[in-house]
Amino acid sequence: NIDPYPFSFPPHNVSASNPDTSYNWAAVTPDSADPYWYYRNKTPYTDNYMFSIQRQIKQKALLTVSYVGNQGHHLLGLISTNPGNPALCLALSQPGEVAPGSATCGPYGENGTYTSATGVTYLGTRVNDLGPAGDYGSVTAQKTIENSNFNALEATLRYTPTGRSTVLLSYTYAKSIDQGSNIGEEMNPLNESLTRVISSFDMKHDFVATYRYELPFDHLFRPNRLSQGWSISGNTRFSTGFPVTLYDNSDNSLLGTLGNGVNNYILDTPNVANGPLEINTNPRNGKPEFNVNLFSEESLGQLGTAARRFFYGPGIENFDVQLTKTTKITESKSVDVRVEAFNIFNHAQFYGPGAVDGTFGTPNFGYVVDCAQPRLIQLAVKFHF
Repeated sequence: NIDPYPFSFPPHNVSASNPDTSYNWAAVTPDSADPYWYYRNKTPYTDNYMFSIQRQIKQKALLTVSYVGNQGHHLLGLISTNPGNPALCLALSQPGEVAPGSATCGPYGENGTYTSATGVTYLGTRVNDLGPAGDYGSVTAQKTIENSNFNALEATLRYTPTGRSTVLLSYTYAKSIDQGSNIGEEMNPLNESLTRVISSFDMKHDFVATYRYELPFDHLFRPNRLSQGWSISGNTRFSTGFPVTLYDNSDNSLLGTLGNGVNNYILDTPNVANGPLEINTNPRNGKPEFNVNLFSEESLGQLGTAARRFFYGPGIENFDVQLTKTTKITESKSVDVRVEAFNIFNHAQFYGPGAVDGTFGTPNFGYVVDCAQPRLIQLAVKFHF
């Protein structure tokens, strides 16, 4: 093959019935790992809706309960244009099914050349409407055919017990579903609905408490620049984790949905058996995050029975605190000195979309492999003028 760049654009009158014959196409075939923009794509849009009820509780508290939802339409997704034909590959997978000296078909063999025992030559096993067999490897289309759905119950309570303190409590119970949480997740070319699962960023429960309290040093001591302007604030968060995304890189499905720089993982997932997942709520004990014995490599010629995502990883228990001293210099000038501590108790947060290794067959499958930042303390000074 030759380097086709810099590339000269073809004439404007080029079409399927009037192909560009000035370019040496044979030098760049087979064309593979080349995602393209589908010409009938539509503009994505989202329907948003919300309904809220507020209730004043005496004079110091305000309760708000809301239903929030949205639906995404015509979202951009990636789908294989020419997946492999598993039945054809299986029919060429045994030495007795191919001619002497011919290779046999198997995982990652969708682009190979095979000669059957009856003398028929196959230039790959891909279902190919793009052009002559053998001219195209794995090719994906970027199509606006995905959709999403989000629903949430949100409740907040704002409480002001005194003029020196404020507390805001917030709780969200939500669920997000889509066919691909990013363009790197391929859709099932045989049945698009089978890749509709919980979103990679779905967070079922999320509780956040935010507070601020003006320290009463000016009441305990004589009011002056030293005793006035002290406050402590922070937020505390408890939430469930993100879903664990499952992969199986064996290509036992024989579909050949290979990575191309846009998608970095193939479509395949492992098989899963019935049984308790035994979610491990304490990854510090060195055990897997879930029951890895339920999972096995997908059967040859079939996609795995496990959904891409159907259970959650570790959550968050985090405390951030800030101590502030504001000193008035003149009527229009002041200085803020802040000490901020993030994750003040240095609690290990095994949290994030990639915190748990969901790739079947890797040494760390099922184990926590990443965590959030440890305790961070910083000092900041701000001058107001």
